[in-house]
Amino acid sequence: MSRLSSTLRWDIQLQFRNGFYYASAFVALFTILILGLFPNANWRFILPAILFENLLINTFYFIAALVLLEKGEGTLEGLIVSPLRKWEYLTSKIISLTILSIFESVAITLIIFGASLNWSLFLLGVVILCAMFALAGFIFVARYDSINTFLFPSVAFTTLLSIPIISSLSLWDSPLMLLHPFQAPMLLLTAGFQLIPMWQIIYGIAYGAFWIAVLYQLSQRAFYRFVILKQGVK
Repeated sequence: MSRLSSTLRWDIQLQFRNGFYYASAFVALFTILILGLFPNANWRFILPAILFENLLINTFYFIAALVLLEKGEGTLEGLIVSPLRKWEYLTSKIISLTILSIFESVAITLIIFGASLNWSLFLLGVVILCAMFALAGFIFVARYDSINTFLFPSVAFTTLLSIPIISSLSLWDSPLMLLHPFQAPMLLLTAGFQLIPMWQIIYGIAYGAFWIAVLYQLSQRAFYRFVILKQGVK
């Protein structure tokens, strides 16, 4: 069995043992119950923004919790001297959290909206969002050693990450929004529910892939700087 598959199995077990699956199920159930109170809402328009925020919790904050947990238990220090490579560690986290997020997003969508949507673009948007949120979460949390020092600044950071919701809900629309890294997967997620121009789909795939590559490189640098060298760890 490869290191990546072994690490992936371990991450899934770790997440299950520490209640991440129960938390995800609770969030999904709570979301479904609340949204069910508004049966006449225009879910084609609203649901992408709600799923966006759910994915942020399931990936950004979940990977942060995992990293802080592993730091507290000394697991990360052990990984430094193990054969496991940085990219395998990060990829396992991304895949495991993406699997969890897909189940939650599909459950909410099927119950609230139904099955009549573009599943390929919907799932592509979910996968790209999860990868980007998870990588951004690792980059941000790597410098912290405790939840107390991490939590408050993370709220300001994730607020910036969530700016594409403004465009999604048509509260403010500008070509400048296309520069925001998370506008690309937001458009793909929206394309699962609405028809959008083909250029926006191409943009969403290409720009999303570009930012995954950028964030992947930055996450490996963050791993080396804050986990291995422990520079400026708070």
